[in-house]
Amino acid sequence: MTVVVDAAPASPAPRSKKARHPVVRWCAYLFGLIVFAWCATQVFYFVQIGIWTFVNPSDTAFMRAARWRFWHEDQSIAFVHEWVPYDGVSRNLKRAIIASEDADFVNNNGFEVDAMLQAWEKNKKKGHMAWGGSTITQQLARNLFLSTEKTYIRKGQELIITVMLEFWMDKERIFEIYLNSVEWGKGVYGAQAAAAHYYKTDASKLSVGQSARLAVMLPRPKYYDDHRTSAYLLSRAAIIAHRMGAAELPSDK
Repeated sequence: MTVVVDAAPASPAPRSKKARHPVVRWCAYLFGLIVFAWCATQVFYFVQIGIWTFVNPSDTAFMRAARWRFWHEDQSIAFVHEWVPYDGVSRNLKRAIIASEDADFVNNNGFEVDAMLQAWEKNKKKGHMAWGGSTITQQLARNLFLSTEKTYIRKGQELIITVMLEFWMDKERIFEIYLNSVEWGKGVYGAQAAAAHYYKTDASKLSVGQSARLAVMLPRPKYYDDHRTSAYLLSRAAIIAHRMGAAELPSDK
């Protein structure tokens, strides 16, 4: 009697580690690219800010985004942006902006932890990011490089750029660039353009009342460009006018 024993099936040849983990390799490669791109972006920001310590920026990310948006929406809006030196801007406007936007600008390190925590609490109640608690330096960081999108990722990048600005520049230079690049209406950028647009005068000649109103417009410049007699604008401007005397300027240090 013949006994037939079935042969055990041959085990498949083991795959090499290289063939076994293609997804892992591609994920690692992609992660490496992302890290490299992020680091390269930070280096670009750092070098660019270093250049701007002595070269005036010709435009900002906000300006470029606005031009593209107006072009995309087929709006023929003229852009007005004329650079003036720090001493060419009225002390009234400088004091009004500090009183309205960042009372401790001269002494802080670019951000206010308490203000950001307050903004965090407000955002939690609203269920989305509506408040940023930004200082003047943070606003400049956003205007120079970032978008208007309100996300915590963008806020994180804003803080990194803020540290770079404070590393490279003194407060007067930060404020000078801010005064010359901040948006003040549809296609209106900088103090000189704002003074001409709203009051037909130079930035150096703005009065206390004019400066207070311009400072209050900053969070919503395009809205107030169309609502110049808003009750809130006028009442808030009166409050800022009273606070201006206590505002400390970088040149006062």
